[in-house]
Amino acid sequence: MKTLKILVGVAFIIAISAFAIDKVSNSKTEVGYSIGDIATDFKLKNIDNTDISLADYKDAKGFIVIFTCNHCPYSVAYEDRIIALDKKFKTKGYPVIAINPNNPQAYPDDSFDNMIIRAKDKGFTFPYLFDDGQKIYPQYGATKTPHVYVLEKTDKGNIVRYIGAIDNNYKDTSSVTKKYVEDAIHALLKGEKVPLEITKAIGCSIKA
Repeated sequence: MKTLKILVGVAFIIAISAFAIDKVSNSKTEVGYSIGDIATDFKLKNIDNTDISLADYKDAKGFIVIFTCNHCPYSVAYEDRIIALDKKFKTKGYPVIAINPNNPQAYPDDSFDNMIIRAKDKGFTFPYLFDDGQKIYPQYGATKTPHVYVLEKTDKGNIVRYIGAIDNNYKDTSSVTKKYVEDAIHALLKGEKVPLEITKAIGCSIKA
């Protein structure tokens, strides 16, 4: 009887420990930046084979960091709008910095060589960086392509001011009624609080 009680007690402890480990494990998957966090800088290879970091942009007021890729239909649908964002806001201090977070072994279409081809074919006006080793997107907490992070450069660092989608309709630009990224940057340029700080990113899951 005493042995049975001991075995039951051990089993209970193991079950509780397993639950605790699982809970910790699950909590660790919820990583990434929140609004108000300071985003660390990075140095990633651009399609012209130069290394690019946010620190290179001495005169920038902030950044539109977009995790995107070659193959995802959502990313493809937004390419022209990403180019338009860069053309509209880089002269005002908010350039687009695009990053491909996908593993090219899982999706060969997203290889570095194909990034070069895609950027040339579409006439990208912004850096298109390769997250080699997939080290940067987990820091940000990006889960989709495209997934946008608007950063404001301050004396304290690059502060996250917006996270989410580019706008509220990926299918048709004429049906867009909310331009989340544009609204965020307009507010920042006026020294105002971003009206909507977080939206749901709609796109393909990032391929590890």
